[in-house]
Amino acid sequence: MIRLLCALLLSALAWQASADALLARVDRTRLDAGESIELSLESSDPTLFGKPDLTPLHDLFEVLGTRQVNSLHSQEGQADTSTAWIITLQPKQHGFLVIPPLQVGDLQSQPITLYVREGPATGKAQLDPVFIDASLNRESIYVQAQAILTLRVYHSISLYDDSSLTPLQMADARIEQIGQTRTYETTINGVRHGVIEVRYALFPQRSGELSIPPLVFNATEVSQDQGQDGESPFGPRPGRAIKVESPPLVLQVKAKPAAYPADAPWLPARSLSLSESWSPEPDQARVGDSLTRNLLLKAEGLAGVQLPPLSTAQVDGLRRYPEPPQMHNEIGERGLIGSREEREALIPTRDGRIELPALEILWWNTVTDRLERATLPARTLEVAVNPNLSLDSPSAASAASASLSRHKLWPWQLASGLLLCTTVLGFGLWWHARRQPAVLPTMASGPSPRTLLDDLRRACLANDTQATRQALDAWARQQPETLADMAARFVPLSDALDGLNGALYSASGQHWQGEDLWQAICDLPPAQATDRAKETSALPPLYPR
Repeated sequence: MIRLLCALLLSALAWQASADALLARVDRTRLDAGESIELSLESSDPTLFGKPDLTPLHDLFEVLGTRQVNSLHSQEGQADTSTAWIITLQPKQHGFLVIPPLQVGDLQSQPITLYVREGPATGKAQLDPVFIDASLNRESIYVQAQAILTLRVYHSISLYDDSSLTPLQMADARIEQIGQTRTYETTINGVRHGVIEVRYALFPQRSGELSIPPLVFNATEVSQDQGQDGESPFGPRPGRAIKVESPPLVLQVKAKPAAYPADAPWLPARSLSLSESWSPEPDQARVGDSLTRNLLLKAEGLAGVQLPPLSTAQVDGLRRYPEPPQMHNEIGERGLIGSREEREALIPTRDGRIELPALEILWWNTVTDRLERATLPARTLEVAVNPNLSLDSPSAASAASASLSRHKLWPWQLASGLLLCTTVLGFGLWWHARRQPAVLPTMASGPSPRTLLDDLRRACLANDTQATRQALDAWARQQPETLADMAARFVPLSDALDGLNGALYSASGQHWQGEDLWQAICDLPPAQATDRAKETSALPPLYPR
């Protein structure tokens, strides 16, 4: 418990120190004499007040300007604040210089080392108010190797922010811009110039001479009297249009050396490294457990897409489950740094010793101009038996499987027999239902017509008006025609019904005699079929012929 508390305390102190640190960084660490750089001091401590003490910079640098930037951003629902001081510096000397630690309150930044090259010789063309300088880091390279093209636009006059540079396009080379466009200041012949710098990585795809076409820079000069005439901010900007071109360059591209193996992928780079990592460590490997192997190939001077796959041979006793490779590009001072990462899951299927073969990558060192090899040594995995898995010998496993199959066969046979019987029964019921009519005739429910007629006779002879009315209605509901239709075609029945209705709704009901009604019902002639045929309906027949 004491060790755990100490570890938590140390981690909290380390986190607090990292949170309260004063982070220092520059936009580049290599520059020419006379150029300026931007030094950024950043802190996330909200209680930090004041300004950095710039006194240690005065011996080696000239401070051209200082500005403070406060930012507020939200992360995981919490608001974080940060304060940054941007300091523009111009070195007073060339060679290796060190930006000393700077202090703000109780926080102190780390030192940064710079390399300042001697400034290029100035010529007549550099006296123009706007000109372009184009340079290559090497005059000759191997095919598919990296060459750095640097374009710098120098201007000693003020320009609007509508400047543009034509894109670099070449059919025989693959081009990638390195980083974002840089802007800084430099002094040439005692005149301060603004600089717009763009860098490209060129990868020639064939040997011979590679011509780099000139690029065109277009801009508008800020007029000295722009505010006197009251121009509209939405109208055309006053000032002279400027158009300058960069000088054309030629790069010598060498073919692949004859000493390079023909069956190996061509990899010209400044440096190349091959490494691996495991999760978990393979020292405690067991049968059935998953081991993740991560292979990383990293090359300076090549893009990630140029790196070959890290093919590994199949190993007996291991199941491989590779993931799609991941390619990345990093930006350094000397160009691109490409990487290819391959990850695969390895699952041992047996215990004992499993040998992983060595991995070797051939590449050409463009600095020393010779063939080199990046290797990973062979590795031996000591796979232990996994007690969580029942691993028997093949004979015992086959015998157990046969015994298990004999004991477990009869339930499957019984289930199959029941399934067959139900299938046959269902098919028989379907066939029987298929032969039945779609609509079954409905049987009349309730008492029979003879019973209803007897009830009506007893009610009539008993001279009971209420019982006679109910029995008459029940009897009429089972007749082919309504009671009104029967009364309309038989006058004695109509007179008898009038007498019944008069008795029901008058005081003389107790003297009503039902013998006439019963006699009328007995003498009622049957309905004629011709009369029913004459009846027409507005609806069409259900089954027209």
